[in-house]
Parts: sequence; structure tokens; C-alpha cells
Amino acid sequence: MSQHAGPRAESTHHRLYEFAKAALTRIFVHPYATVCELYCGGGVDAEKWDEAQIGHYIGIDGSSSGINQRREAWESQRKAYTADFFELDPCMEDVEIHLKDQTNPADLVCCLKNLQLCFETEERARKLLLNVSSLLKPGGYFFGITPDSSTIWAKYQKNVEAYHNRSSGMKPNIVPNCIRSENYMITFEVEDEKFPLFGKKYQLKFANDISPEIHCLVHFPSFIRLAREAGLEYVEIQNLTEFYDDNRAQFAGMIMNFGPNLVDPRGRLLPRSYDVLGLYTTFIFQKPDPDVAPPLTTPLLHDVTYIQDEAKRVASASDDCLEG
Repeated sequence: MSQHAGPRAESTHHRLYEFAKAALTRIFVHPYATVCELYCGGGVDAEKWDEAQIGHYIGIDGSSSGINQRREAWESQRKAYTADFFELDPCMEDVEIHLKDQTNPADLVCCLKNLQLCFETEERARKLLLNVSSLLKPGGYFFGITPDSSTIWAKYQKNVEAYHNRSSGMKPNIVPNCIRSENYMITFEVEDEKFPLFGKKYQLKFANDISPEIHCLVHFPSFIRLAREAGLEYVEIQNLTEFYDDNRAQFAGMIMNFGPNLVDPRGRLLPRSYDVLGLYTTFIFQKPDPDVAPPLTTPLLHDVTYIQDEAKRVASASDDCLEG
């Protein structure tokens, strides 16, 4: 999401994304915790850590301008917590080298943007998750937000199916590569009917944006597999609309602080909010603590079945009509 204030900051999708970040923070972050934020660049929402009363903050970002913005935001605050900042790309470099003598320093590691960029290759995704594992204390959580590839792919497949039904066998080699709603347009860079595990790029452009964001689909079974190999156990991957509905009693009042016209008087998501939030998902993993309880067992998910089941689930839950 954008790191700059301005007209975009007032857009529906930006306000909803900021709400989702604040909601996750409220659930996971406890007072005096040590929190590590991956791809922390920018200082727009830095105050959420102050409000959460954390004890120590570790900011990691590959952009020198981004990390400087974040440092300046911290320095301009009341300094309620201590902080370290590291300029490095966590899907390219070893974090441990920069941490020096600190071993597993973080109670929580979050990645609230850019996780999807790490899924350009398996090597990048693996490096990120190994770094997360080295940062986390036993029992600690890795959580964040990323575009929901299951939802996006289900919409894409629905679009392809509708196109083929309309064309009645005409132009069999042409696959539509766009998904449109009144709020956004998603364009896949390569027309394809297959979901590769890594490197499936697309552009996401919201209605009020000048330029699109470039993302990669996150193949969730591969995400779970690589996390397990790095010593992290899967807890949950949940679409943000479901996440909101499950926690509506807690968050209905809170979401109203992020602007008008997001929910109805009963706190239910309005159609535009549902459409935008539905593009994203939470993810939660935990580093097991062998001294507290036996490690959780992660269910083995067969890739094809998982994606098909997700596609059916999303297709049945979604009533939006997509154009080719």
C-alpha cells in the first residue's frame, strides 16, 4: 500500500487496509512486546506501535528512504519504546548477521505489506521464512496481510469460464487476463490458465490510483510448506471479510474511526467494503515452544485440491458480476 499521505490516503481501499492492520495489531500485540516489522518503510501508521505500548521495535526494510522515513517517524514520537532499524531485504539477506549477538529477539514478527513480492521465486520466499524463524522467540507469532490469491484466482477462473461460455468455442487460444469491478482492475501479465507455485505476476490498480501495484500470487500450500521447513507452524489463513465478520463485535466500532460509508448501522460491511477487503487475507504462523507444549501438527494440504476447494468456496460466497 502507499506510504505517502495525500488523496490516496482518503480512498476506500487505503482506509480499509489501515483498519485491517490496526485490527491485527490489536489482537496480537501486547504491552512491552518486542515487535519486528518486515518491509516497514514509511511512517504513516507508525503511531499504532505507540498505542499498543510495545517495549521494543525492530524495523527492517530494503529501501534506504523507507527506513529513514520510519526512523524519523519514531524519533518524532514520544519515544515510548526503544527501536532498532536495519536496511536490508529480508527475502535476500540473512538477518542474523545484522542482529549480531541477539538470538530470537522478537515476540512477534509482522509483514503487513510486500509478502507477495517474496513469492517471485521459491528461494526468496524460503529466505524470508528462515529469517522470520531466526527472529522469533519460541512461542512467538508471525502474522500479516497479503492479497488473497485464492479469491483472486477464483475470480479469474470464473472470468475465463464466462468468456468461454460466451465465445462458444470461438478464439480458443485467447484467455482473458483481466478482472474488473467498480473498485479495482487486476491484470495478469501473462495470459494463462495455470496457477504456478511461484512467479505468477499481476497488476492491481484501484479506481482512484494513477499507477498499478505489481504483485505475485502467493501459493498458500507452498507458503505453508516453506514455513514448516523453516520451523513455523501454520495457524490460519483467513480472508479479511471472514476475519471482520468473526470479530465484528470487537471491530464494528473501531472501523468507523477509519471513515464513513464502510459499514452499515449494524456494523456489517457495505458492498464496496466487502469487495475491497475480500481481495486480502490474514496469515498467522507460530514458532512452537517445545518447553510449553508439543508442537502443533500442520494438516497436509494437497495443492490442487486446496486451490479447487478455495475456488469453490469463494465462488459460492461471491455474488459480484465480473466483466471480461
